[in-house]
Amino acid sequence: MKKMAFRTSLRDSFWFLPIVYGLCSIMTAGAVTLLDIWLVPMVSDSIPGFLLIGQSTAQQLYAALITAMLTMTTISFSTIMVMLTTYSSQFSPRALQDFMKSRITQHVLGVFTFGFIFVLINLWLLTETNQKDLVTPIITVIVTIISLCFFILFIHFSARWAQVNFLIGIIRNKTSKLIQENFAERMYGEHQHWDHSQIQQFKEKNSQTIYARRSGYVQQVNYDFLINWAAENNMVLEATFQVGDYVPKGMPAFYFWSSAVSDEEVVEHDTFLVIGDERTDLQDIGFSIEKLVEIAVKALSTSMNDPNTAINCIHRIGAVLSELAGNYRHVTYFSDNNGDLRLIMDQKDFRDYLYKSFYQIKHYGKHDISVVYNIVDSLYKVALVSNEEIQEETWDFTKYILESVDTKNLVSLDYQHLKDITEKFAHFCGKELNEENSII
Repeated sequence: MKKMAFRTSLRDSFWFLPIVYGLCSIMTAGAVTLLDIWLVPMVSDSIPGFLLIGQSTAQQLYAALITAMLTMTTISFSTIMVMLTTYSSQFSPRALQDFMKSRITQHVLGVFTFGFIFVLINLWLLTETNQKDLVTPIITVIVTIISLCFFILFIHFSARWAQVNFLIGIIRNKTSKLIQENFAERMYGEHQHWDHSQIQQFKEKNSQTIYARRSGYVQQVNYDFLINWAAENNMVLEATFQVGDYVPKGMPAFYFWSSAVSDEEVVEHDTFLVIGDERTDLQDIGFSIEKLVEIAVKALSTSMNDPNTAINCIHRIGAVLSELAGNYRHVTYFSDNNGDLRLIMDQKDFRDYLYKSFYQIKHYGKHDISVVYNIVDSLYKVALVSNEEIQEETWDFTKYILESVDTKNLVSLDYQHLKDITEKFAHFCGKELNEENSII
C-alpha cells in the first residue's frame, strides 16, 4: 500500500509529467544531434534542400522559437493562476484537485517543457561552422507547431473548466465512476449481517490494538490485503474508522483478535491504509458529493446570489444519490474465500449520504422556495429508483427538509407547487397526508 500511495501521489503531482517530458526532451535532443553529426552528412545529397538549414540561420531560428515557447508557457501558467483564484473564490477549494490533476493540464505543461528544453539544447549544441547539413531546425519547428496546438487546446480547455456547469458535470461523472468502483464485485465476501453469537465469542477474548502512526484523513483502504493478511494469521480485525474520517496519531485504528500475532508483530498500518493530509476521491464518495455541496452553498451566498447554479448542483447531487441508491449495500462484515469472518468495518448509512448532501444547502437556501422545491423533487426521484428501505429513509429526510420552511408565510403559488410535489412524493411512498398530519 505504501508503494500504491507513492505511485498515486507521484502520478497526481503537478511536477511529475513535466519532469518526464523534460527528460524525454534531453534524450531526443541528443538523438537528433547525433543524427545531424553521423547520418545527415552521408545522405545529405538525397535530402531535399529546403529541409537542410545552415547553422547561422538555425541560430536565429532557435532564438525566436525560445522566445515563442517562453511566451506560451508564461501565458499558460498565468491562466492556471487565474483558474486557481477563480476556483478558490467562486467555486470550491476542494475542486482545485480536479483541475490540477487533469491530464490535459499536466500534459500541456509537459509539452511546453519538452519544447523549451529541446530548443535550448539545440541552440547550445550549435557549432560555429556554416555547413548546410542540419535537419534539427526543421524538427524543432515541428515541435514548436505541436506546442502551439497544445497551447490552443489548453486555452479551450481552461475556458471550459472556468464554466461552473462544466465543472459540476465533471465532478458528477467522476463520482458516478467512483460509485461503480466502490460497489463492484469483490474477490472476498461482503455481508450485512453475521452470527451475533460468533461475534460475541471472539469479542470476549482480549483484543489487541493497531494504532495510527500518523495523523490525517483515511484516503484509501486496501481490503484485499487486510482480508488476506487476516486469513493468513487466523485473525479478525475491527476498524474504528470509515473512509474519509480524520484519524489523529496514536488513535486505535484497528482492534484484532488472534493467537498467532501480537500487537508488536503487526505490520505498519501504512501497508493497508493510505492516510494523507487532505481528503481525496480515491474511495471517498462523500467527499465528491461535498464538492458539489460547496459550489451550491457558494452560489447561495449573498455575494454571488446565483440560485440557478445551486439548483444545478442539487440536480447533480440527486443524480449521484439515485445511482448510489441503485448500487448501495450496507456492508459491515467481510469474509475470506473460505467464508470465515476477517474484517468488521461499518460503512456509512444511506441516510448519512442524504444528510451530508443537503443539510448545508437546506440551511442557506431555506428562504428560497426554488431551492427547497428542487431538493424535494430530487429526493422524490431518488425514491423512484430505490428499494423500500431507502424510500423510507428518503421520505423521513424530506420531512426534515420541510421542517425548516416557513410555510405560513409562503405566497399561494409557492405553497401550491411545494404541496404538489410533496403530495406526489407521499403518494409514491404510500403515505397519506391530510390537514392534520400534513408536513407542509
